[in-house]
Amino acid sequence: MTALQMPADAAEARAVQDALRARVVLDEPGPPPGTGLVTGVDVAYDDERDVVAAAAVVLDAATLEVVAEATAVGRVTFPYVPGLLAFREIPTVLAALESLPGDPGLVVCDGYGRAHPRRFGLASHLGVLTGLPVIGVAKNPFTFTCEPPGPRRGDQSPLLDAGEEVGRAVRTRDGTKPVYVSVGHRTGLDNAVAHTLRLARDFRQPETTRRADALCRRALREATA
Repeated sequence: MTALQMPADAAEARAVQDALRARVVLDEPGPPPGTGLVTGVDVAYDDERDVVAAAAVVLDAATLEVVAEATAVGRVTFPYVPGLLAFREIPTVLAALESLPGDPGLVVCDGYGRAHPRRFGLASHLGVLTGLPVIGVAKNPFTFTCEPPGPRRGDQSPLLDAGEEVGRAVRTRDGTKPVYVSVGHRTGLDNAVAHTLRLARDFRQPETTRRADALCRRALREATA
């Protein structure tokens, strides 16, 4: 695992992102959908108390049944700056992942990978630090242009930034808003989309995100009660 560098300010944080970006692996397809394990990670904040709670929920990729889960609670040590959210989240996310009893397999972040101004969002950052295959599946658009995908499940359209495809908008359910999929580390974009569709079996969001979101919110409530 690469050592976590915590910057002193936003300028230093951007420099860290630029330095680590060169370590992102983009030429591996990643694990096949429906095989092995897949782990969702998410965080919840109590901004008044500067507390952050992270959750990691491991699912069997074939059945989507929960195999293991872990939480971690920490202090927010970096200010809110768009494009630099990873520095607020990663220390606690790493702690949750390290508390799991085994290899998490593919990791799915509620955030971005290459669909980021410096091509190094949370999913890429987490992948480089852990060496794990990671993808980002975000609920809202961020820093790209995109035509709406078709209305049916599986329809998709490219996310473009300066003419480069940095991800895809993917319709996971008929007639609902799309999610925004991008590669983090050691996984191809087509494979990331295939994983997302398989994980979003019953809801718009992947089951990984839904379960990790619920668990980190519960951990935050318990930590701040």
